[in-house]
Amino acid sequence: EQQGLLQPEVTTVVEGKALTTTELWSAIISGFVIFYKIGGMFGNWKAIAPNPMGYVFSLSGNFVAGLIGGAAMGYNKYYFTKKQQLPEPVTKKLTLFPHQRVGEFIVIAAIAGFVGAKVFNAFESWDDFLHDPIGNLFSSSGLTFYGGLITATVTFYFFSRKHNINFIHLCDAIAPGLILAYGIGRLGCQFAGDGDWGIFNSAYITNANGTVQQAAAGDYERSIHQAGNFFHQFGGPEKAPHLSVTAPAGLPSWTVAMNYAHNVNNEGVYIQGCNGNYCSVLPVSVFPTPLYEAIVCIGLFFLLWALRKRITKPFHLFGLYLILNGVERFFVEKIRVNYKYDWGFVQPTQAEIISTLLVLAGLGIILFYKHKGPATTTIQ
Repeated sequence: EQQGLLQPEVTTVVEGKALTTTELWSAIISGFVIFYKIGGMFGNWKAIAPNPMGYVFSLSGNFVAGLIGGAAMGYNKYYFTKKQQLPEPVTKKLTLFPHQRVGEFIVIAAIAGFVGAKVFNAFESWDDFLHDPIGNLFSSSGLTFYGGLITATVTFYFFSRKHNINFIHLCDAIAPGLILAYGIGRLGCQFAGDGDWGIFNSAYITNANGTVQQAAAGDYERSIHQAGNFFHQFGGPEKAPHLSVTAPAGLPSWTVAMNYAHNVNNEGVYIQGCNGNYCSVLPVSVFPTPLYEAIVCIGLFFLLWALRKRITKPFHLFGLYLILNGVERFFVEKIRVNYKYDWGFVQPTQAEIISTLLVLAGLGIILFYKHKGPATTTIQ
């Protein structure tokens, strides 16, 4: 905005209007739903905690709390609208800058990104989706970043056109934030143990109490056969993808091997002596790929941030983001567990396909995109 790259929009608003029936009922219904759900949590949290997303999309709640909430929000809407009502409504013109629409962008990113992340995750874990489509779509875990990125970007494009915001400069402005958000999001995957881990590291196994220990000769084979039911998803213990990598000297074992005890998906085998909702641990350690991605992507954020004033051609900062994100994800897929598509001569994962396309798109932008406006730095 300071450089004149993102322009304000002049919009017309009408002040002092009377409250419409639609606005009143929207407030009442919104208040009822919100307080119906919140009220239902009191006294029932232990039953809800294992599956909060399931509760949100269920019909369970507190009817009395819903009525109180609906009445309160309906009255609140009526009172403040009546207070601001004028004898004759006044039409005014307002100048809105792009930064004043940040709240709208956040809502768009949240809704479109969540829908895209869920839909793409269904394709990425197709067998699980077919087994339980409703549970898969509305579970509190299982989100594919690229799905959210694609759908949110498409929605951003139409929203920016509607409000005369230059989409090219908008992409440059949000590129550093996108790679940082991805890195922070991967930390969430790491802490929750939501299944976004790597292939098995056969150099380490899990003890009965859930801790990791280095495997001796034959320990890995015994562990995978004892947990045969868990390895059924891979077509059997022998088909589970694995590498044997011992932590380099001076580094702790968790840098190459984690078993995600008490993971949110309850994946793996039972932890002896554990009581509660999350008592599962992987029988063999895996490579902590969410941790690797978090470190790399947070580092890439600082790189993009350092280059933001040096890259003077519009759209090129975003092109560089696409390349860096695509390359990072493509290579980490080599040690991740994901559904593979069988194309005969090659078996790529969904992320490998999309990351390759992102790299090509980024290269295309940097090599061939020519902006019609003046060249200038993209972000301050």
